[in-house]
Amino acid sequence: MKTIQELTRPNIWRLKPYSSARDEYKGVEASVFLDANENPYNGPHNRYPDPLQCELKNELAKVKKVGADHIFLGNGSDEAIDLVFRAFCEPRVDNVVAIDPTYGMYQVCAEVNDVEYRKVLLDEQFCFSADKLLAAADEHTKVIFLCSPNNPTGNDLPRAEIEKLLSSFQGLVVLDEAYNDFSEVPSFLADLEKYPNLIVLQTFSKAWGCAAIRLGMAFASPQIIAVFNKIKYPYNVNLLTQKQAIEMLHRYYEVERWVRTLKEERGYLEAAFAKLPCTVKMYPSNANFFLARVTDAVKIYNYLVGQGIIVRNRHSVTLCGNCLRVTVGTRIENNKLIEALKNFS
Repeated sequence: MKTIQELTRPNIWRLKPYSSARDEYKGVEASVFLDANENPYNGPHNRYPDPLQCELKNELAKVKKVGADHIFLGNGSDEAIDLVFRAFCEPRVDNVVAIDPTYGMYQVCAEVNDVEYRKVLLDEQFCFSADKLLAAADEHTKVIFLCSPNNPTGNDLPRAEIEKLLSSFQGLVVLDEAYNDFSEVPSFLADLEKYPNLIVLQTFSKAWGCAAIRLGMAFASPQIIAVFNKIKYPYNVNLLTQKQAIEMLHRYYEVERWVRTLKEERGYLEAAFAKLPCTVKMYPSNANFFLARVTDAVKIYNYLVGQGIIVRNRHSVTLCGNCLRVTVGTRIENNKLIEALKNFS
C-alpha cells in the first residue's frame, strides 16, 4: 500500500492541530483548574471532558483486545466516516469505491465533501467480487468502503474477498462492522497489524444498546488514528457519553446475553415471517435485522404504520425492490408484527 503520508491530503499532513487546554496540561494530578475559562460551579459538568477519552479507551482496549493507540472514538460511526473523507480525499480530484446497496452515509459524506462516489453492484446473493471493486478504482481512488454484515441486506461479505481486497488495494479499506456482534464470523480487529490499510468501524448503537449516547469506534494503525485525532473537533465525545460507555463496558456479560437473546429472536421471527402469505422471499441475515421481499412493500409498510408498527421500506434501494427491512425486537414486539401481518389483505 501507499504510505499514510502519500494517502493523506497535503494540507492535512501539514496541519498544526488545535490545542485545547486539556491537551496542554500534563504532569502531576491537579486540584485547581484555571486554564480553560470554565465556570467553577456545577461540577462535574462544568469541566471539559478528556479530549482523547483516555480512560474509556483503556477500558475498551481490554474488551476489544487491541492497543488503545489503535482506537478512535467519535460522535457515532458517522464522524469517523466523515473524517476519512476530510483526511484522505481531495475534493473534485480523488474518488472512493463502495458496494451497492450498502449504508447510505458513505455516499452522503462523499457528496458533502465533493468526492466522487463509485458504486459497484452486488450480485443476486448480495456478495461482492474484489476484482470488480479493484476494476472500478484508478490512481485517484483513496478508499474502498465495505459493510459486513451489510446494511440493508444483512449478510456477511465473503472473508476471502475482503482479504484479497486488503492485499491488493494500494489505498485504505474501510470495513464497517456495526453488526458484527450478531454474526458468527470473527471481526477483522485481530488483523489490524497484518493490514495497515484497514480501518474497522464499530458502534455502541447496536449490540451495546446505546444508540442514544452516539458513540462510534474506529480501529486502525496508530498512524491513521493520529490523523483522525489531528482533525477531529477538540471535545467530540461528551462527558456523559464517556461515563455511560465505561459503565456499559463493565456490563459486558449482560451485553453478551442481549446478543444471544436477539439471535434467538431473529431465528424465531424469520421463521414466522417466512410463513406469512405476503412474504415472497427471505434473505439470510447475520445482523439484528433481516431483509424480506414481500408482495407490495409500499402497501404493507403503510398498513403497518396504521397499526403503530414501524419497519423500514427499502423498495427504492438498489436490488431491494418490494423489500422491507425488519429489526428484531422483543418477543412481544415481534408477535405484534406477525399478528398484524396475518391480518393484512
